[in-house]
Amino acid sequence: MTIARTMLDKLWAAHEIVQREDGSSLLWVDRHLVHEGSHHAFAKLAARNLPVAEPALTFGVADHYVPTRNRLQITDATIARMINTLQSNTQQHGIEFMGLDDPRQGIVHVIGPEQGITLPGLLINCGDSHTSTHGAFGALAFGIGATEVAHVLATQTVWQKKPKSMRININGTLPFGVTAKDIALHWIAKLDNSGAQGHAIEYSGSVIKQLSMEARMTLCNMSIEGGARFGMIAPDNITFEYVKGRPYAPASAQWESAKQAWRQLTTDEGAPFDREIRIDSVDLAPTLTWGTSPDQAIAVDGYIPNPAAYDDAKAQTINSALEYMDLKAGQPIEGTPIDQIFLGSCTNARIEDIRSAAAVLKGKRVKVPGLVSPGSTAIKAQAEREGLDRIFIDAGLEWASSGCSSCVAMNGDTIGSGKRCASTTNRNFRGRQGRGSRTHLMSPIMVAAAALHGAIVDVRSLSLDEACV
Repeated sequence: MTIARTMLDKLWAAHEIVQREDGSSLLWVDRHLVHEGSHHAFAKLAARNLPVAEPALTFGVADHYVPTRNRLQITDATIARMINTLQSNTQQHGIEFMGLDDPRQGIVHVIGPEQGITLPGLLINCGDSHTSTHGAFGALAFGIGATEVAHVLATQTVWQKKPKSMRININGTLPFGVTAKDIALHWIAKLDNSGAQGHAIEYSGSVIKQLSMEARMTLCNMSIEGGARFGMIAPDNITFEYVKGRPYAPASAQWESAKQAWRQLTTDEGAPFDREIRIDSVDLAPTLTWGTSPDQAIAVDGYIPNPAAYDDAKAQTINSALEYMDLKAGQPIEGTPIDQIFLGSCTNARIEDIRSAAAVLKGKRVKVPGLVSPGSTAIKAQAEREGLDRIFIDAGLEWASSGCSSCVAMNGDTIGSGKRCASTTNRNFRGRQGRGSRTHLMSPIMVAAAALHGAIVDVRSLSLDEACV
């Protein structure tokens, strides 16, 4: 009798080499992505005079530290050293490197899918927590630490304990003005930032099936903000259409057999999950953060929480966040003034995100400054061919090159102390975008709407021609 298995079960079994007595599995790694932060791991290999085990399965890209302006004339010695070190390490070990002058350069979790390096059924690792993005393709994808990066480089394997399984089932039809970013912030706020701790999430339901690949990547990207180890979505025709013809995708001779194998990666009917969460699309609304953690989020027509309604520990957390964010309990979040906006990051800087924000801004002028940083050089070029760059520039925003930019504020793109930023990034931690900065996470169309009004505004209140998304 065949036992019904989840997608997690199938992917894990396909990559497990051996299991230790403590339950840890040695897993084969199909793709390893490295960026500037990998220098510690390469140093460990050098100290032991070890080669990279499978250089053809490793891909290097500069993204975290790269300037979004004047990128070929870097004046910051620290940034230049980080990028040069990555280039040197990849060249030494025969690893393909997508440097600043490479038309494929971009944020690692954007260029992986874009180049077809990310494929259904693969196990993908990177020394970056948002590696969960690649799970949108039905891949087993998770971030690893510096020591694990060294282990993968040396052996093309990683030790990992299998997480518990969680299914988040979202049914209905996505309401106007609601995006994958809103879905993510909704469930994270519902469960809190550790609600999915120790679990791998599989997203399913009619809403998920309707999502584009860009939207699915956004959702899986945010999975870890709710404590999950990673997120996944079963591959389907939308997945296959996205992957087909990309540089590293299976060639025409292997394409049909690859699709046939990928179709088997769905969860079997009746397969048990350790936890099930159900969300009805009618409960979804444009959602944004008010505090200093992604779970501190509310619908745009909601009110900032009142600490008095919670127990002492929770009240203290809320009070602390309100003090840092300079917000008053019980007030509506809509209408809160902002100082600037940021549109970018591995969460929301793909062509769909750029297009949707441009649709809101077309023919308008913004009331606050801001930076638009596409997720890759290829996306930047595509947006420029479509004339989207002119929409942002004419609206009064700065159009920059690709990189992690002010999501991590490592390259000089920072938000000033006390400044409030409407941002498409994935984390609103204290100082994440710059010391003392105040971040409100929201979708690209909500960020664009905030830029137009100089304040947080419900994108649904705009006329349809302003938000044809």
